[in-house]
Amino acid sequence: MTDTPDSPETSPARRNASSSLRRALGILMYLAEDRGHPHGVTLTDLSAGLELSKSTVLRLVGPLRDARLVDQDAESGRYRLGPQNALLGQAYLERRDTRQITSPVLHRLAEDSGETVHLVTFDPPEIVYIDKVESPQAVRMHSRVGSRQPAYCTATGKVFLAHGPGDVVDKVIAAGMPARTPATITTAERMHEELARIRAHGYAVDDVENEQDIRCVAAPVYDHKGEVTTAVSISGPAARVTRDRLPELGALLAAATRTITEDLGGAVRPTEA
Repeated sequence: MTDTPDSPETSPARRNASSSLRRALGILMYLAEDRGHPHGVTLTDLSAGLELSKSTVLRLVGPLRDARLVDQDAESGRYRLGPQNALLGQAYLERRDTRQITSPVLHRLAEDSGETVHLVTFDPPEIVYIDKVESPQAVRMHSRVGSRQPAYCTATGKVFLAHGPGDVVDKVIAAGMPARTPATITTAERMHEELARIRAHGYAVDDVENEQDIRCVAAPVYDHKGEVTTAVSISGPAARVTRDRLPELGALLAAATRTITEDLGGAVRPTEA
């Protein structure tokens, strides 16, 4: 039996280079994660955490330092992420297309739920629809991309209020919360109770509060700072989006928004106990 020469893709040199690259990327990811070391990590930390010898870590970290992806403190010798990571991160954030990234997830969510799905942004005191996937059902929502609705009585609006700064919440409440249906929350006390419930459960509900006979469920999408930048909702006739379905739809939304958050490079914020 004759030996078959290694192809360029499977040669020992190529395999070794690929292994080294993966290990070097592992160093960056280790430094990026919050491990309780705000002032950087030692060579011993990296060696133990990555299960590599100190000599291997030193060999791999050299090119990362040259590229300013890793910095080393001159006095303590500790390693931390270098400034070049900020350039890469900013370039990624500026060039991403949110609608393009979220579209497959929104379509899958509409299919799984059987209802209309919206992607929404916040322009206080209103929310703005920036994308929509129609329900496969004959009876559908009459919303359109670019239209606005009050934040205080919509599920997506309440998501932004629940996770936003207190001064924004105060301004929305101070602007007035007139009843749009008999179920609309119209007092500050009830609104603050509702926002606390949303933070605890991870999703918000418009329980026929904005439009008669329409019920909506919404969940937040987080950016890289852990702040809510967009929200996703499932909406439909109250006869189909029943209260009994809310936990099911909330779970679908939680999975979808977690995927979108991760695809956008965001950090999911845990719900309150």
